[in-house]
Amino acid sequence: MKIVDGPGFVPGDLLAQINSPADLKKLSKEQLTQVSDELRQFIIDLVSVKGGHFGASLGVVELTVALHYVFNTPYDQLVWDVGHQAYGHKILTGRRDVFHTNRKYKGISGFPKRSESEYDTFGVGHSSTSIGAALGMAVASKYLNIKDKQHIAVIGDGSMTAGMAFEALNHAGVENANLLVVLNDNCMSIDPNVGALKEYLTDITTSHTYNKAKDKVWELLGKISKFGPNAQEIASKIENAVKTSLLKQSNLFESLKFRYFGPIDGHDVQRLATVLADMKDIPGPKILHVLTKKGKGYKYAEEGNTTLWHAPGVFNKETGEIIKVIPKDPQPPKYQDVFGHTIVELAEKNLKIMGITPAMPSGSSLNIMMKAMPDRAVDVGIAEQHAVTFSAGLATQGLVPFCNIYSSFMQRAYDQVVHDVALQKLKVVFCLDRGGLQEQTVQHITAHLILLISVAFQI
Repeated sequence: MKIVDGPGFVPGDLLAQINSPADLKKLSKEQLTQVSDELRQFIIDLVSVKGGHFGASLGVVELTVALHYVFNTPYDQLVWDVGHQAYGHKILTGRRDVFHTNRKYKGISGFPKRSESEYDTFGVGHSSTSIGAALGMAVASKYLNIKDKQHIAVIGDGSMTAGMAFEALNHAGVENANLLVVLNDNCMSIDPNVGALKEYLTDITTSHTYNKAKDKVWELLGKISKFGPNAQEIASKIENAVKTSLLKQSNLFESLKFRYFGPIDGHDVQRLATVLADMKDIPGPKILHVLTKKGKGYKYAEEGNTTLWHAPGVFNKETGEIIKVIPKDPQPPKYQDVFGHTIVELAEKNLKIMGITPAMPSGSSLNIMMKAMPDRAVDVGIAEQHAVTFSAGLATQGLVPFCNIYSSFMQRAYDQVVHDVALQKLKVVFCLDRGGLQEQTVQHITAHLILLISVAFQI
């Protein structure tokens, strides 16, 4: 065993032997369960002391192990969405011994980063980019006549609500490129997910009739498919007919020309490895619906506030107590909380005020308004562009929307700010949470900030 960064950070017996996915592949499928347990404990040990994102990486431990066990990474292209769930991925791909530097000055990045490792195929931070990026890679392989390369996008059900994800799905269905989308469904992003897609996925995962019949049909189809290509075509038609008749909504992905598989238990690593290995031989676009639990394997994260355990900071791993640094001098309240209480006060005086956020109600403290005035505060899901244009639509009817977006996420909605709000002289107040400028970006975004301020002061 090797001590990573002082006492306490000791990888388990199997994890200590894994310096790359090639080492992982030397193990038996039965040993993957132990590897998963050791990887989860290693993340708990380190993050409890060093801080960082937590619940998301614990939720995909088994999926991470199975993906690197089955696929030939980095030749096969594995793309993570957002990337705060990629800690296990980094530990298995040669960065275990430096993982204690995660998110530290001159340390490794908290997100996949192309310049850091060949296993990080695409730099991420914003959500909902994985399908489009992986599709681009798949189409490139198709153009270059590379037939043995796999392209896998791992995306959460929260990230799937953004327009970019749907745009990429729509495109992928007609390209017929070799693309696998793994839908990591845990009903959470940072805050609980909202919208029709969440309800649709819930319908699939809770339909006992559908799932029981689906398992029986798949067992039958597995036998039929051994009798040649015509039998496979017949099996496919039977499968689609069963899905349509048992659960009318189940053709959402297949209507986009994706083969849909699942849902399956995302914490059964051996089953995941088997299914993923089988799916390697299926050409074209396909989607695997995997059910996971954010914070899996750490009871305080599983049983407690999932939003809190998304990135809890330093905590006592034995008791679950989050360790807060108490400053010597009194501190002012958080700006986001000042905003949260202030917008409620303003809204009480002005019945036209509405609050809008793209999936960050707790991060922006708009949850205060959502609790006090649930009919006047709206979470639109991870969709910054839509949040701005939706706000513009409200403004056309004389309402006064306060559109609250993290400053870094606002980059995605510049066009909507210009075209849908400013040019039409609509009164929308933009509240940029966590605003800050890095020196190298000042010149690039100064003009946009001036525009945002000018629009805000039209109120």
